[in-house]
Amino acid sequence: MANKQARIVVIGGGFGGLFTALELAGDTEVTLVSAEDHFTFRPMLYEYLSGEVEAWHIAPHYRELLDDKVRFIHGAASDVDFAARTVAVEGWAEPLAYDALVLAVGGVTNYAGVEGAEEHTLPFRGIGDADALRNLMIDTLDHIPPDATADEARRRATFAVVGGGASGCELSTKMGDLLRDAFRRRGLSGEPRVVVVEMAEHVVPGMGDELREYVEDALREAGVEVHTKTRVRRVTPDGFTFEQAGEETEVAAAGVVWVGGVKVSPLVERLRIPKDRRGLVSVEQTLQVQGHAEVFSLGDDAHFPDASPTLAGTAQLAFQQSSLAAGNVRALLGGGELKTKHFEEMGEALSLGTERAAVLAGGKAFGGALARQARFALYTSRLPTWHHRVKVGASWFFEGTAPLPLGLRRPGS
Repeated sequence: MANKQARIVVIGGGFGGLFTALELAGDTEVTLVSAEDHFTFRPMLYEYLSGEVEAWHIAPHYRELLDDKVRFIHGAASDVDFAARTVAVEGWAEPLAYDALVLAVGGVTNYAGVEGAEEHTLPFRGIGDADALRNLMIDTLDHIPPDATADEARRRATFAVVGGGASGCELSTKMGDLLRDAFRRRGLSGEPRVVVVEMAEHVVPGMGDELREYVEDALREAGVEVHTKTRVRRVTPDGFTFEQAGEETEVAAAGVVWVGGVKVSPLVERLRIPKDRRGLVSVEQTLQVQGHAEVFSLGDDAHFPDASPTLAGTAQLAFQQSSLAAGNVRALLGGGELKTKHFEEMGEALSLGTERAAVLAGGKAFGGALARQARFALYTSRLPTWHHRVKVGASWFFEGTAPLPLGLRRPGS
């Protein structure tokens, strides 16, 4: 089948789906289906929370990124008929026919069955989540009387982050720096309280000791209270209960943010294709779904065995897999040879508060303000298109990346 005659449908506009579609653009008829109208560069969502970057920097609309070489459909894919090779999209009367399909829907927040977690915690996966959290912190501060005692101010300004992986540490250090700065600006007594709850023995489990030292130092500097080997048992509108060493403790909190893991999307759960015990799609080394040569899956949706364990569930893995997926889709439709690839970690770049970061590159870790600048430079190079990279890079270089104090709200928020 000639490439120009083929129809490729990509479901999901995250790193895996968007970068696969961009790489295939111009070869044939490519359609990208996404429930969102914009891409989200999630590794920098923490900087968006703190006001170091703007929404257009990290959440450009797909129509800005995808020129006329890729058709964009704003809607949620609701089902796939693998026998008929069609995709149903909510709000579209006719299903989309495909000759090759790429599943890259991404995961959703996994509340692990914890009582009250889904109802009473804040997720942190998109621009709207970051806006909601920032506004909650501002509203909380606004309701603390200027003459409140240190204990009362701390009690009212208590926030929790469930999950002490990279996301939880990046988020909590941002929150800690922002809240402490706000206390100083407002002349409030004492300090706010930010609590991180992690089930593992250490924060950032799976990362090396050298990088973990920078993370732990940043948590201390941001005043973050860390509880490891700890489980959240329940969440209420007013706080949460955690269990540590067999004892339960209730904590009153203004807000609880849940970054304790992800699971496959409802769409992937419904699809009748081979999966592993966790519900991830079983794929060959070529990223083809087992038993369906014309269907590919990558990123959070798929269990890909030939990758470093530290890459599981990361944007970095989906970013790397997109080139393999696009190349193999092209080879399948053109009668070429499909390839395989082993994926290793390209390095780590963690944002740790509003003034520092930690970077692991070439096996060496470094931190501080220099690492923060290196992180901005690194992620400029990984934005989706060259024209977007140029615009964002110029904005960061000329306009700066200073945080926005919590006393100030974004326009329209």
